[in-house]
This record gives sequence, structure tokens and C-alpha cells, in this order.
Amino acid sequence: MAFRPHPERRPVLVAGASSGIGAATAEHLAAAGHPVALAARRVEKLQELADKIIAAGGEAVAVPLDVTDEQSVIDCVAKAEAALGELEIVVAGAGDLAVGLSYETGPEHFADQVNIHLTGAYRIYRAVIGGMIDRARGDFVFIGSDVVLHPRPWSSAYVAAKSGIDGLVATIQLELEGTGVRAGVVRPGQTLTGMGMNLDPKTAEDMLNDWIKHGLARHGNFLEPGHIALAVAAMVTMPRGAHMRAVEVEAEGAVSRDRDRSGKTQTDPQATKDKGTDR
Repeated sequence: MAFRPHPERRPVLVAGASSGIGAATAEHLAAAGHPVALAARRVEKLQELADKIIAAGGEAVAVPLDVTDEQSVIDCVAKAEAALGELEIVVAGAGDLAVGLSYETGPEHFADQVNIHLTGAYRIYRAVIGGMIDRARGDFVFIGSDVVLHPRPWSSAYVAAKSGIDGLVATIQLELEGTGVRAGVVRPGQTLTGMGMNLDPKTAEDMLNDWIKHGLARHGNFLEPGHIALAVAAMVTMPRGAHMRAVEVEAEGAVSRDRDRSGKTQTDPQATKDKGTDR
């Protein structure tokens, strides 16, 4: 069956675009020619990025968004579409990180994380999906996490919320089949963003020690937000007729500087003599 190609103009809404993965995704898609609506609570940060995109020749608008407020989500979508046109691509990546042991986390704090990461993403989906179905096209990308596959101590609420995202996306994909609308999830591994950077040193140390104890911190390398932006771009630029349902992105462990191309260590005299070192 032949599928109509993507339209030439594909406006984008990125929720959580004030920093980190959201900002990198918005900037990358704008550089690729997409008009981009930048959405988050910190409007001043959004405007700085919008100005940067516009100065580089792109098209961008800053729109306030609080994903925990349904009316804010509805207003955000309306403003984005009024400025750029009907949304063809939506990336739901708004969120923050509150850590703590499960037996020390209060129900309200637990519910807050679920409200932001899971219900907040669903609010955005619910606000845009009707128009996409009517047009028989569109891409909705949820930013999930590798904690779904490898849960981490001190993050019970976050793990529960992101696991909910995976379940939501799996259900949505079944329901959208045959509508022309695609939904997918990108699961980043450890990424250098603003999330978690405000933790006090003792909490961070205890948390990391627990991760190491359970084999969840194999190396110290982190992804850059731009790596996740590339994954999102790959998903939404896939030609019609194909569906990239899930992408997992992990930080690559650094190549040891004392190993040569043969895989032998530099301390092996024969290897050093025969092959040299990979420095």
C-alpha cells in the first residue's frame, strides 16, 4: 500500500524544551528545517533558545506549559498551532527528578513524580492526538528511560512513572494502528542534564554507591542531550510506511587507553613491539 509522504512543513511541539534533552531536540529539529514550539514552565529560558534558533535562520516560538495543569496543556497546544500551524510532531519530555528510598518517600511526593512524568505526558498526548487522527498522520514521541529495563534504587517513583510510559506507549501503538499516526518511545540511559544536579552531596553519594553495588553503574560515561535528539530525529523522519516503535540509547564505555587495536594491553611487550599502541 502506498503512503502519502510527510508534508513539506512539519511543525513541532517539544515539551520540556527549556534545558537538557528537550532543548537539544528542539534545536536539532529546528536546524533541520522544522518550525518549533518550545514549551516549558521557564519561559525566559525558552525565549533565549527561540532567539538563538531564529538568529540561525530557523522558526521558533516560546510557549508556557505546565504539564500538571490540563488547561495549561490545552492552551499551550492552541498557542503553538496558532503560531506555527497544525502540529505534525510532538515530543513529550517534560520532567524533573526527585530521589529517595521507597520506604522513606511520602505518597504525595511519589504521586507528584507520576503526575509529571506519566500523567503529564498523557495530557499532552490527549490534547493533540485527535487532530493527528483527523489528518491521518503525525508523530508523537515519548521520552522514557532505561530504568524501565534496569530499575535503579532511590528512584521508585520515577521508575514507576517511566514504566507507565512504556505501558502507555504499547497500548497507544495498538490503538493507533491503521490511523496513519505513529507513536514511539525513546529510552535514554544516563544523560548529562539538569535533572538530579540539585541533589545534596550525601544523597548523591549514597545513591551512586547503591547503583554500583547492584551493578548499575558500569562506567562513568554519560550521554549528551544531543545524542537523544538524534534518536528522536531518526524516529520522526522515518518515511511513511515504516514505524520506529522504540529506541534505546546508552552511553558507550570509553576505550581503555592502555589497549591496542588487537585488544591486548600495552603491558604485553610482544603486542607493543608488533602492533604499537592505540593512543
